[in-house]
Amino acid sequence: MTPRPYRARARAEATEQTRLRIIAAAAAVLRAKGAGGFSLESVAKEAGVTRLTVYNQFGSRRALLEAVFDDRAAHGGLHRLAEAMTDPEPLAAMRRLVEIFCGFWSFDRGSLASLHAATSGDAEFEAGLQSRNERRRKAISVLVGRLASQGAIDPDRAKDLTDLLFVLTSFQTYAEIAADRTPEAACALIQTSVLKIIARG
Repeated sequence: MTPRPYRARARAEATEQTRLRIIAAAAAVLRAKGAGGFSLESVAKEAGVTRLTVYNQFGSRRALLEAVFDDRAAHGGLHRLAEAMTDPEPLAAMRRLVEIFCGFWSFDRGSLASLHAATSGDAEFEAGLQSRNERRRKAISVLVGRLASQGAIDPDRAKDLTDLLFVLTSFQTYAEIAADRTPEAACALIQTSVLKIIARG
């Protein structure tokens, strides 16, 4: 019996562990140094690996930044959105959506702030981050559409309402509101604002 399958599996597991270590190191660098101090070299040093190892895993600074964002999303609870969207009551689903994004924005805020700051110097990463944000707009649009179909809002206001709620649930809005409030208070204020805007029909 050949040991090759075992060795291949062990090698794959080791590669994945290295990848996760690099992502964790990248998040730590973003928290400590911000986007300006973020590079393959700084991340390699933090992770205790060579720059070539980081490059082989991710290929570019932008790809590493995107990997950090996706990792933060996974650990910050965005996977719960699918469950929220299945709620048959659109207002309840909207409240849950706001809660989920507030929880995500409050998770590792230092890294997320640096990730958003990094978009100013990298057009490709800005586009990648924007495409991820557009998923939030799409989810909001779906819920607004349900509210319109129930007669809770004027269908002619659907687009304006979607755009406004998209801004209210953004990281930038959350960061401003949470600057001098607890995460719970910030989330409560955003939820209340969202529901009041919807109630205006």
